[in-house]
Amino acid sequence: MSKKDKQKDIEKEQLHNVQNNTETAEIEQQGKEEQSIEVKLQEDLKIEKDKFLRLFAEFENYKRRTSKERLELFKTANEDVMKALLPVLDDFDRAYIEISKTQEKDLLKGVELISNKLKSTLEQKGLAPIKVANGDVFNADNHEAITQIPAPSEDLKGKIIDVIEKGYALGDKVIRFPKVIIGQ
Repeated sequence: MSKKDKQKDIEKEQLHNVQNNTETAEIEQQGKEEQSIEVKLQEDLKIEKDKFLRLFAEFENYKRRTSKERLELFKTANEDVMKALLPVLDDFDRAYIEISKTQEKDLLKGVELISNKLKSTLEQKGLAPIKVANGDVFNADNHEAITQIPAPSEDLKGKIIDVIEKGYALGDKVIRFPKVIIGQ
């Protein structure tokens, strides 16, 4: 081999090395680009997962809130009907008291049966009388004071002397506060 041939072989080899280096650099560059695309896609995926989880949590809260509101609506749906029937209950109580003063025991039994049936039906629907007795401590949050009269004794001052009208609650909600007379 001549010197020229050796020179050409060396040049070919150098050219080949340059081409290999260029190809290697391009492959490395391409690998880095693919890596950066992969990292970007992973970040995008994390962001989308976070959005999804937040949306899912918000939807669960919405379902829970509407379910609770719906239960409350069902509990108090009959409130207007119950309020309209409260005077009827009061009339039954007054009638029972007045008829018990007479000799008509059969009439008393009839009124008592009808009154008990109405009360038990309303209790099944969630209506409950608020228990108030003479001598209980007056509380403005739980009672409605109609008037104040001089207390018959010192221990009845600021306490309930008489209950004028019963109070009722529908579930946890008071639909009519008991009307009372308090001693001063």
